[in-house]
Amino acid sequence: MTDSPPAMSDRTRWQAFAIAVSVAALTILDLSKVNVGIPAIEQALEASPTEIQIIVAGYVLAFGVVLVPAGRWGDLHSRRRMFLIGLVVFLVASLLCAIAPTVEVLAASRVLQGVAAGLLMPQVLGLTQQLFTGPARGRAFGIFGAVIGLATAFGPTLGGLFVGLGDADFGWRLIFWMNVPLVVALFPFAYKLLPRTQPDSGAAKDLDLVGTGLLALTVLAVMLPFVLTTGGTDDDPARWFSLVAAAATATLFVLWERRYTRAGRSAVVDFTLFRILSYRNGTLIGMFYFAALPATFLTLTLFLQLGIELAPVFAGMVTIPFALASAVTSFLSGRVVHLYGRRIVAGGLALVIGGLGSTVLAAFVVPVDALPWVVAVTMGIAGAGGGAVIAPNQTLALAEVPVTSGGVAGSIQQVAQRVGTAVGIAAGTAAFYATIYAERGEFAELVVFQDAFRNASAVALVLLSLAMITALVDLRARQDGRITVTT
Repeated sequence: MTDSPPAMSDRTRWQAFAIAVSVAALTILDLSKVNVGIPAIEQALEASPTEIQIIVAGYVLAFGVVLVPAGRWGDLHSRRRMFLIGLVVFLVASLLCAIAPTVEVLAASRVLQGVAAGLLMPQVLGLTQQLFTGPARGRAFGIFGAVIGLATAFGPTLGGLFVGLGDADFGWRLIFWMNVPLVVALFPFAYKLLPRTQPDSGAAKDLDLVGTGLLALTVLAVMLPFVLTTGGTDDDPARWFSLVAAAATATLFVLWERRYTRAGRSAVVDFTLFRILSYRNGTLIGMFYFAALPATFLTLTLFLQLGIELAPVFAGMVTIPFALASAVTSFLSGRVVHLYGRRIVAGGLALVIGGLGSTVLAAFVVPVDALPWVVAVTMGIAGAGGGAVIAPNQTLALAEVPVTSGGVAGSIQQVAQRVGTAVGIAAGTAAFYATIYAERGEFAELVVFQDAFRNASAVALVLLSLAMITALVDLRARQDGRITVTT
C-alpha cells in the first residue's frame, strides 16, 4: 500500500473509471430490466406473487446486506481484488439465472447476483474517489450519474426487447444471458487497468467479523418484511416482527462498534461519518429518491402491460426519453455542481415530481392509443430532473469524506439506497396490487389499473417530497454556513 494513488496518466485514469462505471451499470440494469420480464417468468415457471417478489427484491436484499463489509474490505485491502472477485460471482450468477429450470433456482441465483452487485458497487465508488479530485471528481460523478440514469431507465427497454425476441420461455432468459459476454469482455480490461495500490488509512486491517455479522443481520431484518410484501391477501402479517429483531440487532451492533473502537481497533462502520452534515443529508436524499424511482418504473411497466395491454418491448421503450434526458442533465450538472451546489438537486427533484405527477394525470385523461407517447414526454421531464439529482448529490455527499473512507462511505449510501428501494418497491407494489384486489369486478379493467397506478405513484410522490424537504434543509445549512464545502 502507498500513501497516495499510484502515478497514472489521465488517459489510463479515465479508462479505469470507464471499466468501473460500466460494471456499475450492469448491476443497476439488473435492478430494472427484469421487471419487464415478470409476466413471462410468472407464466413460464408458474411463479407465485411471493416468488416473483423474491426474484425482484431478493436481488436488492442481497445487494444491501453485502455492501458495507465489501466496501470496508476494499478500503482496507484491495478494491481491485474485490472488484475482480465480484465480476466472477456476477458472471456465475447470471449464467445460473439464464439456465434456471425452476423458479426456486432462479430466485436463489438472483440473490447470488445481488451478492455480486454488493461486492462491486462500493469498489466503483471508492475507485472514483481515489482516481479523481476537485472538479475532475465532479465530472466523474457526473458521468457516473449519467450512466446509472441510463441503466435505470433503459433497463425496461432492454428487458422488453429481449422478451420480444424470444418465445414465452426463452425471451426472459435472454435478459440474463446478456450479462455473460459483457462480463467476459470487461474482466481482462479490469485486471489490466484498475490501480493495484491505493491510499493507506493506517487503520488496523482486521475485518470486525462480529460487527459485520450484526450489521448484515440488521439490514436483512429491516429489508425482509418489505421483500415479502406483495399486496396480496396471503401476505403473512407475522413478517413485520422482523422489524423488532432489526431493532435488537441494531442496538447490539452500535454497542459492539463503540466497544470495538474504544479498544483501538477499526470498526466496520465509522460513525464519525454521520457527524458530517453534508454526508448525512446526501445519504437521506439518495435513500428517498431510490425508494421512489425503481417502484415508479415497476408499477408504470405493469400498468402499461396489464392495464392498456402494451407489448413488453413498447412498454420498455416508453422510458427511453427518461434515460436520454437524465444522461444529458447528469453530465451537465456534474460539470457545474461546484458552482451551484445543492440548488441543482432541489431543482432536479422539482422536475421529477412534476414529471411523475403529469404522468399520473395523463393516465386518466389521455386516450389509450395516445397514452404511451404522452407518458414518454412526461417521463422525459422527470428524467431531466433525475439526472440533476443523482450525480450532484453523490458529489456533494462525499465532498468532505476522506478518500481512505470512500468505499465505506459510498457503501453506507448504497445500503440506504437499497433499503429505500426495497421499501419503495414493497410499498408501491402493495398499493398497486391491493387496489386491483379491492376493485376488480366492481369497475372496468382499465379503471382498476388506472387507480392502481395512481395509488402506487402517490407513494412515490411522498418519497420524492421527503427528498425535496431534505434537499431544502441542506441548502439552508449551506446558506447559514453550517456546511462550507461544495465539492
